[in-house]
Amino acid sequence: MSLAPVDEDRLAPGVLVDDPSSDRQSLRDDVVLCSFYTDDEYYRGHARDLARQLDRLGLAHEMEQLHKPEGADWADMTRRKIGFLAEVCERNPDKKVFWIDVDCSLLSLPDYVADFTADIVGFQRGFSTPLRIGYAHRTRFWEPCFFGINATPAGRRFIQDAYAAEQEMTIKATDDYFFEESWRANATRMTFQVLPSAARLDKADVDSGVVPFFAFGDSGNVQDFKDKVVQHKGVGGAAAGNQAVTGRLPLRRVLKTAKRVERTLPRGISGPLRRVADQVGLTHLLTSGGAVGQAGSANAHRARLTRHLIASSQRGDLGAMTQTYERLQAGGLLTPGEKAAKGAADAFSHYVTLSPGQEPLPLAWWSRPFPGNFGDWLSPLVVHGVTGRAVRYVPPTAPSHSAHLVGVGSIGRFIKPSSVVVGTGVSSEELELEAKARYLSVRGPVTAALLRASGGPDVQSFGDPGALLRRIVPVEHVAGQTNGRTLLVRHFKHANVPLVLPEGMDELSVRMSHPTAIEEFLGELVRYDAVVTSAMHVMIACHSYGIPCALIGFTGLEGAVHGTGIKYGDYARGVGLERTHEPTIVGFDLRRAPLTDLLVQERVSEAKLDEIEDAVRAGVDLVLEDG
Repeated sequence: MSLAPVDEDRLAPGVLVDDPSSDRQSLRDDVVLCSFYTDDEYYRGHARDLARQLDRLGLAHEMEQLHKPEGADWADMTRRKIGFLAEVCERNPDKKVFWIDVDCSLLSLPDYVADFTADIVGFQRGFSTPLRIGYAHRTRFWEPCFFGINATPAGRRFIQDAYAAEQEMTIKATDDYFFEESWRANATRMTFQVLPSAARLDKADVDSGVVPFFAFGDSGNVQDFKDKVVQHKGVGGAAAGNQAVTGRLPLRRVLKTAKRVERTLPRGISGPLRRVADQVGLTHLLTSGGAVGQAGSANAHRARLTRHLIASSQRGDLGAMTQTYERLQAGGLLTPGEKAAKGAADAFSHYVTLSPGQEPLPLAWWSRPFPGNFGDWLSPLVVHGVTGRAVRYVPPTAPSHSAHLVGVGSIGRFIKPSSVVVGTGVSSEELELEAKARYLSVRGPVTAALLRASGGPDVQSFGDPGALLRRIVPVEHVAGQTNGRTLLVRHFKHANVPLVLPEGMDELSVRMSHPTAIEEFLGELVRYDAVVTSAMHVMIACHSYGIPCALIGFTGLEGAVHGTGIKYGDYARGVGLERTHEPTIVGFDLRRAPLTDLLVQERVSEAKLDEIEDAVRAGVDLVLEDG
């Protein structure tokens, strides 16, 4: 096949300009990965990162820098993927060729992917599941950000036909249009393998057994050009993506678009707009549905039952909760998401029914993802532990005009005029805090400065209530009486990262909500010589008990944990520590990380714990007075 010449700066396979790391040794001789990028700050930086990832994995790769002609736009550049991929296939006739978008990340290349035997392998459009294929109503079958072409006649014919369509058709279209043209022409003669959506890092399910190997990157250009390029109709005749069936634009797309617009606005504009969305309930609408909607229910009926299970547990209606759960069990095998929702329901109902006859204290905390995250669920544990009162869940994103407490967590964005605040923090300075709320304390001086800048009071009492753990759960870490091992505890966003652990290291999960589970977790924590964690509140627990701890993050996943990183210094200064304790970025092979050198032993002072506890008690009293 003869390819038309392109005007581009060609790179040697696997080598980037100004990139000194070109000493890789390929571990496979039957696979090559490829990508291209334009010479701008965003894509060039991602290209360098991707090349280094592939070098670390020992995977051969070819990457090219394309020249963007005057007048060309993003859509014009994407269609050049077709010719480039065809050329790589031609240069490697006996190898499997994988394309990956340059702003995506490859954590590994599992054998079931590298050794695929079909003609083509990839993710289904939208990273959807087999239960939601609905191809007759979709514009595309494949997600073009990552896929593999086998060295089979049918596989190579697929890419040749896509390239021929791209060369012959003068319509305004992106690369996936021409891939779809070839797919529809060749699908009846091809074998194909669909990758599980759980293999994408942010869609991973810790209980699925699928190890995620791919992290998706989204520059935002797809939605920007969606109405400016030619789109396919669904195979069944309906316009794919047409929302006339439901009459509504999917909330997921609305949220994604809103976030992209928000990122482009200056702080002085984006902050007030974000607050308006929070106050009118738009944020709650966009975020709360995913808590149960993604619980894994196979149909709308089971999804409704799962929502009812959660709602009844939050009310403390144990009868309705039990009946609903029995209906779910009787209707079929529980999905992992439904089991997780039941775990959260047990925790909600436990806290709200602790003191029969006593009005529970309204408390806002972040409850998702179900069954819960250790750090977020410290809020009801601490409030009950300090006061002995039952606790009623108040959704932080929902509009509320009644007095309620806001405590542990980086949920300062959702403070309302009716909130009473004790120890709450923020994860980013790109927002405004509610100036009219009553503030007893905040996490630290960074949050306090943001509050002042928002027109709020000058708060001088600091401290994350999570530091009270040693008073709430009185277990002890005694040097010389530990088990001689190190414990790894990941942030839930890192739950499925394919790590290699050194000898002498065990691992525990942060996915929990019930106080019994948290108490058992803390009992295990103090048994270890040291703890390595990527979860800030696990580190805070270590600082409460005086356990040597190292805070880490992972290469290529620096943005996985929400926020800009200001919360670490805010916490440390707020509890009076001299060190900031920001995460040190390490690779996936922890055997090669200097973990011992990163361990630091801290213990929050009793005086600081007195200050934090006094703030919690005062906050509870204020809420009860209003109640």
